[in-house]
Amino acid sequence: METANYWFFIFINQGHNNTDGDYMKKIGLFLILFLMPIYTFAYSDYIYLGGNTLGIEVNCDGILVVGFYQINGKYNKGDLKVGDYIKEVNGVSVDTLNDLTKEIEKYTSEEYVNLTYTRDNKEYTSKLNLINDDGIYKTGLFVKDSIVGIGTLTYIDPGTKIYGALGHEIVESNTKSIVEIRDGSIFRNQITSIDKSEVGSAGSKNAKYYYNTVYGTIFKNTFHGIFGKYTDLIESDLELVKVAQNEEVKVGPATIYTVLEKEKVEEFTINITKINETSNTKNITFEITDKDLIEKTGGVVQGMSGSPIMQNGMIVGVVTHVIVDNPLSGYGLFITKMLEEGEN
Repeated sequence: METANYWFFIFINQGHNNTDGDYMKKIGLFLILFLMPIYTFAYSDYIYLGGNTLGIEVNCDGILVVGFYQINGKYNKGDLKVGDYIKEVNGVSVDTLNDLTKEIEKYTSEEYVNLTYTRDNKEYTSKLNLINDDGIYKTGLFVKDSIVGIGTLTYIDPGTKIYGALGHEIVESNTKSIVEIRDGSIFRNQITSIDKSEVGSAGSKNAKYYYNTVYGTIFKNTFHGIFGKYTDLIESDLELVKVAQNEEVKVGPATIYTVLEKEKVEEFTINITKINETSNTKNITFEITDKDLIEKTGGVVQGMSGSPIMQNGMIVGVVTHVIVDNPLSGYGLFITKMLEEGEN
């Protein structure tokens, strides 16, 4: 969310030869010429510290094509490619797999349907043959309309109740591309076990989902995290912490907050080894120094993304990536970049 402050420059005409109409025209012209917006971001100086584990579900903005299968030894693709988003069947909008199935079933007596789809934010149309294979009509498409996973809450802004999580984008595993989302939700989960990281292989948190206990909405999936409105009551034990500016982040000891068991948020020690102010996504390089964390996880694991980084009593960043060749190390994003993205 971006707010604009405006400076007005008014020049007073002291001449005696102009009519009131001419004078007002000049004043109006000056107001137009000198109306200059100065943009400031509206995030708070103090935010609620996260570290809580989250279930995450995003609904794709259309039906995402993730692959193709052969029918009678041939692929049935039309002009479609992996990563396309199907938006319409014969001119009727489809948002879910159920929508897609229902619309295609209306035309099983036809040879094909016309699909409207998007690719790289451009709209296209393609014919897709409907193939009868032993009485079953098949499309040859592997598709999905939603993605579910786990991550970590980074912060909640007390002023706007906008939250940020993950610190990086949600990517679909087959297409390897950022997921274009329509909406989504964050909800309760519990960590049940952890597959430890090893050199060359990132481990992961495993969780039990409670879909009916919703914490908030998701309205944005970006390179700096997912963002939405926190709609649940904010727990009274959440701590308000000061936001550090980029120049306040230093090489040296720090801590991260994350969940390793059920829903218990714990603090673990790390050491910040490098700071890169020019990177868009990898501002902080760190190594885990906490023996308990190393013993339980083997290093940074999937599901830890979004864990806030604290230093000198301030929130300075967020865990985003594991270094696979050395899972005791990882990357983080400046918290200011995440906050600016969430409020923009």
